[in-house]
Amino acid sequence: MSLWHLILLASIAVLAIKLLGYAVPPAVFDRPRPRRTLELLTVSLLAGLVAVQALGQGEGVAVDARVPAVVVAAGLFAVRAPFIVAVAAAAVVAAGLRALGWAA
Repeated sequence: MSLWHLILLASIAVLAIKLLGYAVPPAVFDRPRPRRTLELLTVSLLAGLVAVQALGQGEGVAVDARVPAVVVAAGLFAVRAPFIVAVAAAAVVAAGLRALGWAA
């Protein structure tokens, strides 16, 4: 089995799972527990993605200028700063730390 066969099978499986989601009656999601689970699932997947992108380097963990930048952005989001302000501040923090030689 080649790589393309695996990609094709994975694509079919993902499509089947997605179509199966449309078969679930909307009443299931109207109950409090499933609704809360779905809301938390979205947040946890996004947090995992941010953590992997901020800390991942190959197969290891790298703490560099991205970590303080993400912390600054999270703090600005917590005080409800506009998105562009949080992104710009995080970029300035990362660039400043890299210019100081703290992290590559």
